[in-house]
Amino acid sequence: MTAIGGALDRPRSAPDEWDPQAAAEDLERLRREVADLDSVVVAFSGGADSALLAAVCHQALGDRALAITAVSPSLAASELADCERLTSEWGMRWEIVQTDEMESAAYRRNDPDRCFHCKSALMDAVAPLSEQFGSVVALGVNLDDLDDHRPGQRAARERGAVFPLVEAGLTKDQVRACSRLLGLETWDKPAAACLASRVPHGTEVSVELLSRIERAEAALVELGASDLRVRHHGDVARIEVPSAAFDRVIADRERIVSTLRTLGYRYVTLDLEGFRSGSMNPPGSRG
Repeated sequence: MTAIGGALDRPRSAPDEWDPQAAAEDLERLRREVADLDSVVVAFSGGADSALLAAVCHQALGDRALAITAVSPSLAASELADCERLTSEWGMRWEIVQTDEMESAAYRRNDPDRCFHCKSALMDAVAPLSEQFGSVVALGVNLDDLDDHRPGQRAARERGAVFPLVEAGLTKDQVRACSRLLGLETWDKPAAACLASRVPHGTEVSVELLSRIERAEAALVELGASDLRVRHHGDVARIEVPSAAFDRVIADRERIVSTLRTLGYRYVTLDLEGFRSGSMNPPGSRG
């Protein structure tokens, strides 16, 4: 087994309700799934799911595992930096690919199937590497994701991608438990969907808009909230943070309002329902 250095050598302490034995059994199932792949290209976004998948693929397959990160205006610069740093710490092969979803009118139109066009662009960009190495493309999709509105999953499966976390029967909580067992710093990383997920369906996506949202969220990072989103609604910026962070937003409201107005927002609001992953999804879908 290929060793991974850095944070992987230092498992974090676990709460009383955490079951390391169950996590070890889950992790072993995932290792068996990965070992059967022989050679793999992992779509690595830096989130908890893809980080666990990439790390286990590196452990099990060594140089027969390649992590790739798709770069486009919908990926925040901080996420790209995390991908580079983590793979460097692990000693894992890593490359970036440029995706061209912004060239697609169907993607820019931003209907509820936007993610289908995004994942299609990803598979187009990854295909040459997959063919070069005779590898299967693996995505960090977990069991919980199957219940959400994720048209990108369909695009990936239609192009031959595999979902080892699903095959191993891992939910999001189990992914985090396995990651904690390995000592991965991403075990408790908040979900970080692409920047386009902050834009309501039907509002056209543009490079300029995604850049504005990225800068708006960067202005809120110092609040220390574990999860945050700035949802774009024309001249309104709707801030989502966990309810426990409301006081920090209110206390820093003058700076936040000033910064977001500089970015072009006329109104700055705090969503009293708090942070909700997938709150822009179509009615009736999970999140």
